[in-house]
Amino acid sequence: MICATCKGKGMCGLPHCPVMKRFHAQVRTAPLKEFTGSSPSLFIGSHGYPGVTGGPLLIDDADNPPSWVASGLGIEDIVNLRARTIRGTSPVAPYLPALQELAISSVPLDVEVRFTRPVSFDLTFDGTVAPVGLSGSLEKMKVIDNPKVHPSVDRVTSDTDLAAMGACSELHQSGIDVYQISHLMSGGLIGRRRRVVPTRWSITAVDDSVSSTLKQRIARYTPVDHIRVFPHDLYGNRIVVMLLPGDWRYEMIERWEAKSLWSGESDSITVDREGMKKKGYSPISGAYYSARLAVTEYLEASRQCARVIVIRSVSADYWAPLGTWVIREATRAAMKHPGITCETVDEAARLAGLLSGFPGWEGFSTLLPEMRTQRTLFDFRP
Repeated sequence: MICATCKGKGMCGLPHCPVMKRFHAQVRTAPLKEFTGSSPSLFIGSHGYPGVTGGPLLIDDADNPPSWVASGLGIEDIVNLRARTIRGTSPVAPYLPALQELAISSVPLDVEVRFTRPVSFDLTFDGTVAPVGLSGSLEKMKVIDNPKVHPSVDRVTSDTDLAAMGACSELHQSGIDVYQISHLMSGGLIGRRRRVVPTRWSITAVDDSVSSTLKQRIARYTPVDHIRVFPHDLYGNRIVVMLLPGDWRYEMIERWEAKSLWSGESDSITVDREGMKKKGYSPISGAYYSARLAVTEYLEASRQCARVIVIRSVSADYWAPLGTWVIREATRAAMKHPGITCETVDEAARLAGLLSGFPGWEGFSTLLPEMRTQRTLFDFRP
């Protein structure tokens, strides 16, 4: 029997999946009540906030999505890896000092953990965080390694007068990637009013904070002088980025194809956009901010400004949601290539439709009609 959702490729998170049932049976027959080994990070839940639960993330892995992509891991490999991952689910306060050691360290630390009862299989997906397969309530936790702390992390976490947004920006500018910055935010280690933040919230908050600061700097740069299109495909997520001359504008169009993971019999399409200011939380959710981060990183590095359209088209090949890191890394990968230069907006729009497999995307864009009808200073350059 093959699961209709994951096509027998791996664990889709649904109780009827035969692979899920087999793994669940293995957990019951080999109960785990103690763990000694590597903990690359912490995990803070969001249920019942502010009275959240959390604990160490336990797995012989760096918990670093870019390394999964670089190693050539497929969706099945990542789901199977994360299905073996254990997260603590206890009140945070008694374990906060130990959890903060995990967050502040640039390398995974060894820990000794004892659970109140054998860990249970609880593989869930929410689209923002990478899935975790096992959970258990902590009875004891001890960090048996000394953390290795980057000087910039030490400086920023020691500065209690620095606001969280400024801390995120300074850390990113110092070369600390958003993955560790989100751990620091989750552990209540940055900002003036420090508190533990659920992992799924900290991921989006860091993407938003860093890219908001970057776009303020980008607005002062010279606009790009050519129209370029940047495509990439990762795990069934086809990302196409269009950079067009002009002041900073950003629009994202997300399509889940019919009969894909989070769509019904017809396509599910969501659109959002912004200028220098963003009103409210995006209906596209964390993917909007992850893609925006990758684009602003590119523009800051090249010291250019642009009007940006990001198209994300998700096919049924994306059978398990792995987290918004997929969009971040797919967009980063797209921006590493030179891009395809187009002579006109219409040519770029047609190419974007072809590369994304979504030729009808133009009908959902509000920025594209503006680019066709409004003239900018760029149009009057000699």
